[in-house]
Amino acid sequence: MDAAYIYLTEPQARVKSARMYPCNPVDVDGMINLDFDEQGRLIGIEVLAASSKLPEYLVQSAERLDTEGA
Repeated sequence: MDAAYIYLTEPQARVKSARMYPCNPVDVDGMINLDFDEQGRLIGIEVLAASSKLPEYLVQSAERLDTEGA
């Protein structure tokens, strides 16, 4: 899967998303979801088709979660 999640909190904090706001895929030429906590604070950004939306250096340096435990 070509997706990335950008944490705006410490991943270890395990802050739960209370609300997800999908950006209009036509406006952003893809799918980007914004996650908010119960207080309405932005806690994370999910980017689908990340390799076409994010800089290559960022995708290459990101922690890969799909290979953990492999």
